[in-house]
Parts: sequence; C-alpha cells; structure tokens
Amino acid sequence: MIEKGGYISDILQQEPGGRAVAHGWVKTRRDSKGVRFVQINDGSCFADLQVVLDADAFSEEALHHVTTGASVRVEGSLVESPGGGQRVELHASDLHVYGPSDPASYPLQKKGHTMEFLREIGHLRSRSNTFGAVFRVRNALARAIHSFFQRQGFLYVHTPILTASDCEGAGAMFGVTTLDLQNLPRKPEGPKAGSIDYGQDFFGKPAFLTVSGQLNAEIFALAFTNVYTFGPTFRAENSNTPRHLAEFWMIEPEMAFCDLQGDMQLAEKFLREVIAEVMETCAEDLEFFQKRIDSTVLATLENVVQSSFEHVTYTEAVALLEKSGNNWEFPVHWGSDLQSEHERYLTEQVFKKPVIVTDYPKEIKAFYMRANDDGRTVRAMDVLAPRIGEIIGGSQREERYDVLCQRIAENHLEESAYWWYLDLRRYGSVPHAGFGLGFERLMLYLTGMKNIRDVIPFPRTPGSADF
Repeated sequence: MIEKGGYISDILQQEPGGRAVAHGWVKTRRDSKGVRFVQINDGSCFADLQVVLDADAFSEEALHHVTTGASVRVEGSLVESPGGGQRVELHASDLHVYGPSDPASYPLQKKGHTMEFLREIGHLRSRSNTFGAVFRVRNALARAIHSFFQRQGFLYVHTPILTASDCEGAGAMFGVTTLDLQNLPRKPEGPKAGSIDYGQDFFGKPAFLTVSGQLNAEIFALAFTNVYTFGPTFRAENSNTPRHLAEFWMIEPEMAFCDLQGDMQLAEKFLREVIAEVMETCAEDLEFFQKRIDSTVLATLENVVQSSFEHVTYTEAVALLEKSGNNWEFPVHWGSDLQSEHERYLTEQVFKKPVIVTDYPKEIKAFYMRANDDGRTVRAMDVLAPRIGEIIGGSQREERYDVLCQRIAENHLEESAYWWYLDLRRYGSVPHAGFGLGFERLMLYLTGMKNIRDVIPFPRTPGSADF
C-alpha cells in the first residue's frame, strides 16, 4: 500500500517534537564525521527538507545508495534546526531507498545549468529549483482560471482538437490525415483532376489540428450565454522565437448578449483576480523568480492587480507612437499591426500600466470581428501589459448574417466551410463577444521567464517534438 500524505510542504509547517514520514528525491548530500546531511524534495513546495542520517544507525550499504537523484522514504523525529536555511530538520530513524541513482551520470548536479541544457533533459528538469517553481505556478494558475470562470457562472466547454475550419484564416494549420503519403489518391477527372482526393480520407475532407476553440465556443454561448474553453491549440508557424510554440494552451471565454465594453470589463477583472490568486498561492515561488530570474516580477504583477487599465483606440495609439520620436525597428503607420516594441512603449513609457487598445483596422484582424460603422475598423480589443506587450486579444463578434458573408468573401475563405457558423446568425443571433489568452504567455508574465519553451512541460517547436 502506498502511504498517503507526508508532503514536505506540510512537514515544514509542523512544530519540532513530532514524528514525520517524508518521501522525495535527493537533491544534495553532504557528509560530515559520523553524519550525513541530505536535502530531499517531493515537488510540493520550493523549500527542501533537510534529513539527518546518523551513520551509526544505518548500514553502510543503505547510506551508499542515498545519492543525488535517488528516491527515498524517511521516517523520524522533527527537531529544531541549529543551522540556517530551515526551521526544522528530520532526524531519521528509518530509511528506505526506492530507486538508486548513479551520482556520476545524474545530469542535475549542484551547480548552475543553462536553460538550453535543461530543455535537453526535459524528463528531469522539473526536479530543478527553477522548473519546480515554474510548474507549481502553472498548476496554481490553471486552478485560478477555472475558479474565476466558475465563480462568474461560466460553463466549461471541451471544444474539438480536430477541425475542418480555419478560425484565423491564416492557413498555418497542421494537416491530419490517414492517407498513404507514399501513394496519395488523386481525382481522376473534373476541374481538379490530379489533386488529392480527400474524399478517401478518414473524415472524407481535409482535417486539421485546431488553432482556436473560439468558433465552437460561440455555438455554446448562443445556448448557455457564458462559456469558456481551456485546451490545447496548434499553429504550424515555422518560428523559433522565444515567444512562439507549435502547441500551446488557450483560454477563450465567450459571452452572449455582450458587447465590446463588457468584453473589456471581463478581461480586466480576469487578469486582476487570477494574478492576485497566484501571488497569494505561490508567494515563495514568485520570490524565487524575483530573486533569480527578473527583479521586476512582483512590482509588475502588483501594478496589474492595483491599476485601473487605460483605454485608447488604435488610431490614438498610432498617433502617440508616431510623435514619440523613437527610431522603431518596425515603422508604425495607420494600418500596420502593433509590434511588441510599440506595445511595451505604450505600457511602460506612456501610461506606465496596462492598456486596452480598441477599434483596429479591419484588414489586420480576423473575419469574425464586428465591423464598425466607419467601414475601416472593427470592434477588436487587445490588452497590453508592461514587460510583455499583448497578453489578451478579443472582439465583439459579427452577428449580422449579410455582413459576415461579406467578410468571409473578403478574406477569400470558403463560405461552405462555415455553413454552421452562418446558421448561428440565421437562427436567433445576438450580440456576443469574447477573447483569447495564451496560457503560456500569461505564465511568462507571472514568472519573468524569458523563453516560452520554459513554461510548458514539453515544448513543441520546429524540429523538436521530444518526449
């Protein structure tokens, strides 16, 4: 029978004088005369538990296997620690080594490791201080997100991973097929003679990994009013920047009977509350990031939690950027998309707090965003945050059937692929709005980590799909 409980996070809160059972992996071992000092951790908290092994109480064979990386069970008495760094330590009376570890070949030694090296040992990097903290924050953030939407009365919807629709219209999608790639079936005749005959594929049509659950979430919003998705999405962009992944998780709420104003209010409330909850839950881990990764982490997060967000239109934002006098890497003009350097200037130099930019040119936004009466812009909004730039993107959706048909045509999409989406506008359409938030992008913001590959357990990038 496997023992329950015994988490090191709980043991470290206990008072000296009691007994405790701890399970974990050895991080370091230091030998002194007649005594072995062993640091173990089970991932439940940032702090290690120091275990004191009296050499006279255990066989040399048992002590020989207590090496860095080994998994152990230790039982003993909690005593006040005379050394610095911990309040209590465990004086062991019973020891069991579950799995030994060769200290000479174990990759995680007591020294600094580069992030690049740690990515190469993705099966072990979560035992390190940095990645232990990252994945505890990731867990707390996921819990905070679900808690937030459940408190607001939102329905959690599982949207499909496989789809026949391109939500963003950008075409950067992973194809999914069961056809023999060495012997693809071809159409024998007609205007598309010689092209691949997807009628013989598993779904009878081209299928892809989803880039977004938004369109499917709209189906449920128009039945349950307020819904949200939280799941994996995929983009086949050949990008190796520190801000891009091929597989990442998205949070996408959708609200019926809601306009852009309500969308912005929810986005602001969402960021405030989930960040505040993680700051409370993972204080020790965030202090580590503040000390070792980015000294501005806590101040930046406090700024989001305590500030009122600034609201500007895209046109106003472009005017501020044009008169800044900065020599931009990406020149800015009306009609160009805002880049990270522009977004950070607005949040860090001009307003010094989060900014919501609205009413973007329709040419740089997706087909489903509601057209404004000026014929040039759409009811879109991006939430920009200091240190990272865009963190949320959303819009009021186009609920008018004829206008949506026009926008699909303007974006050179196949109307037949969106027949069901158009049906939602034919049968009881209502104003509705929503936004999308990359989970890993928010993780970067919370931790101060510099590369998005370091805030997801198993990063998928061009040329890399290990583990």
